Amino acid sequence: MRELLDDIDRWQATGNRVAIARVVDIEGSGPRLPGAAMAVNEQGEVAGSVSGGCVEGAVVGEALAILRGDAPPRVVSFGYSDDEAFAVGLTCGGTIRLFIEPYADFPAALRDERPMALATIVAGPQVGSKLFVAPGDAPVGSLGDPELDRIVTRDMVAELDAGRSGVRHYGPHGETTPEDLHETPIISVFVESWAPAPQMWIFGAVDFTAALAKAAKLLGHRVTVCDAREVFATRRRFPMADEVVVSWPDALFERRGATLGERDAVCILTHDPKFDVPAIRGALATGVGYIGVMGSRRTHSTRLERLAEVGIDRPEQLARLHAPIGLDIGARTPEETAISICAEMIARRTGRAATSLRDTAGPIHS
Repeated sequence: MRELLDDIDRWQATGNRVAIARVVDIEGSGPRLPGAAMAVNEQGEVAGSVSGGCVEGAVVGEALAILRGDAPPRVVSFGYSDDEAFAVGLTCGGTIRLFIEPYADFPAALRDERPMALATIVAGPQVGSKLFVAPGDAPVGSLGDPELDRIVTRDMVAELDAGRSGVRHYGPHGETTPEDLHETPIISVFVESWAPAPQMWIFGAVDFTAALAKAAKLLGHRVTVCDAREVFATRRRFPMADEVVVSWPDALFERRGATLGERDAVCILTHDPKFDVPAIRGALATGVGYIGVMGSRRTHSTRLERLAEVGIDRPEQLARLHAPIGLDIGARTPEETAISICAEMIARRTGRAATSLRDTAGPIHS
């Protein structure tokens, strides 16, 4: 959506009305995730994409029909064949569901580069009604019922924290239990989240850091490399990082630790107690979702003694540490190790079973 606003402004400035199509759900393979958007003006000009080319032509026809008043705002489903899916890099076809509506009354704050969520009724009473939530601000708009607004606002905050977009179902007054929904008309609400890129803080300007920073950038993270040694922590050595900070860990956590959340990661690649102990202590004081610490089992055993000396010895604290860092995939090179670390982060976030080096015994390298 945000990427389309300049085109929409340009079209509206010349008197063109605009329709917006947003992916709200996919079944099977999907070339674009929920939230992907496409704008169409009265002249049939297009900005954005909802399927990588499979169904865009049909979407234009539906959007123009809505602009002419021949059809109401609604969810439209499109199926695409295996051949169409293959053309955009998928292995099989599927179904994509789009909500198409005239573009109007979207919150101006949508242009701000900050976390926010937008809820839109896509099926049920008052289709097209919107509720907008940004952390720290009062909700804007309404879905037509105060209790529904309250429940949806609660769920929007949760979806924003997780960085998810998708359709949720409610009763007219916010009912969510299966028995309540069975007895009441169902309202389908598309919750679209705009969350900042997840952060990865890498402590230690070592050989493994460049490989991990590259892998993390590939996964969409905003990468910060931190080391107190000015000669090693340079942009020349880590051009792929978004930021290279010359600092001790405790100073960085004191300044910005509150920005770390469940979607973020801290990876400590040093073997120096003067650096990794304060880095671990700082990470444990935040709500960061993943804390990985590099080193052999012997190194980590010594590290645990150092941590105990500074009061970090409670089981619930130590359970947050992934040490040795990464999944047991036999990684040896910095690049393979980076894949191992990122794979463990993904497995932790998705809740999938995977073998962590933390949970195995014996040599790390066979």
